Amino acid sequence: MTSPPRILLRGGVLMLTIGICGASGSGKTTLARALAASIDGKSALIKQDCYYRDHSYLPFEERTKINYDEPDAFEHDALREDIRALKLGKAVTRKGYDYSMHRRADSTELIEPCDVLIVEGIHAFYDPRTRDMMDFKLFVHVDPDICLLRRVQRDILERGRDISGIARQYLSTVKPMYERYIRTYIEFADVIVAGGGFNTKIVDILALYINSGQLPATEVPPTGPPTV
Repeated sequence: MTSPPRILLRGGVLMLTIGICGASGSGKTTLARALAASIDGKSALIKQDCYYRDHSYLPFEERTKINYDEPDAFEHDALREDIRALKLGKAVTRKGYDYSMHRRADSTELIEPCDVLIVEGIHAFYDPRTRDMMDFKLFVHVDPDICLLRRVQRDILERGRDISGIARQYLSTVKPMYERYIRTYIEFADVIVAGGGFNTKIVDILALYINSGQLPATEVPPTGPPTV
């Protein structure tokens, strides 16, 4: 049985916030889930994919042509506000994402304040204001060929995609956006993780530090971090 999040005197919770960034197919979600399962306290996971801009008003064929790998594809302000709300002790509700239909899902998820919040996504480190709310940042570094193989397997088995569509998207947006943006985020990382979520050593080491309280959490003022 886990204890409730630690309450701050001026409101909010002392919530350790960990950011995980890396290429599509690098194993960010696998790493996040493995880490969450190894933490003693209450944890929650926020996937940046749930913050894709809403294009449900467009026909399906038009939605398939959108570049989902560029930073502007996401609602960074909404992600930042949800992290801030959780740090202030407020629960947030977020819709899931339907990858097969390229739109937000009808289902919603309630995320409650916790001891450790894990935020993962390809552009999780893009917005400096969001980065400033993270206490610890991990960049998952995996060979691009392995990322592609993982992406093909995942998108066919889990997201209802076909191989021609995967190849077209990879060459037109996934690879170019990785080269232009995502690989540069490595400079913001506190730790570079090789092997993604299958790196059990880094999961064990991080869990040890988190569970022993050696990774301190920081507060976010009610007014939020400074705008840059």
